[in-house]
Amino acid sequence: MTKIQVPGEPTSLAPPAEGAGLDRRDWIAGLEKGLAILEAFGEAQPRMTAAQMGELVGMTRTAARRHLLTLAHLGYVASDGKMFWLTARVLRLGQAYIESSRLARIVQPFLQRVTAGTQEIAYVSAMDGDDIVYVARNGPNRAMNTGFVLGARVPAHVTAAGMVLLALRESPPYDEWLERAQLRTYTSFTITDTARLRGEFARIQLQGWALSEQQLELNHRGVAVPLRDAKGQLVGALNVTMPMGQESGADAVSRVLNVLRETAQALRNLI
Repeated sequence: MTKIQVPGEPTSLAPPAEGAGLDRRDWIAGLEKGLAILEAFGEAQPRMTAAQMGELVGMTRTAARRHLLTLAHLGYVASDGKMFWLTARVLRLGQAYIESSRLARIVQPFLQRVTAGTQEIAYVSAMDGDDIVYVARNGPNRAMNTGFVLGARVPAHVTAAGMVLLALRESPPYDEWLERAQLRTYTSFTITDTARLRGEFARIQLQGWALSEQQLELNHRGVAVPLRDAKGQLVGALNVTMPMGQESGADAVSRVLNVLRETAQALRNLI
């Protein structure tokens, strides 16, 4: 579960508000706090003391230490007595999703068709917060700094798949997302101007697909289309990524877009 971007603000540890969809009587505070601690580790904080963890997730040092020690007992965290860090056991959580997800299982043979038809790496991704998560993949391994492996998380605004999911989702609409988004720069081509992004989202809504070039990594581009279920609900994005080489963006879109669209349509009654 490679996490590319630095984790954002700490999770708010508070009971659900009235009308939030969960009865306060069914809310288990300890479970939320334990998950918040697991999610707090990341590239910027790979190892932390109990005090650092407490400050990050909004707990006292003592409470954070108790949660960390419990997670260590369960095998999800290791410690040298002062610092704490995640263990490989955490990967079981992500692997359980990959193995049990109906979407990930259904799309795999279709991704093989996309790869055969485009000679590019094909992915299916889903939205999680401000990131997209790659839930299915097919194609050869390529040397990319960002490492698009299963479970990899990528900021949505720098990928074609993420742009599709942001532009076409109904709730919350992208205008609301733009008002609060923290747009990190990855290359000199990364779009961080909200007016430009709003224009890109409007274009995607009209044409029904997205092209992203060099926003996350230089000399690489992606083309994506939405994945919808039989009811028309947006459930993910189907995309290919490729090195740019001498091929223009227009030529790349012309070469892969029909394959992506036909595959997304074929999947519609299955997901």
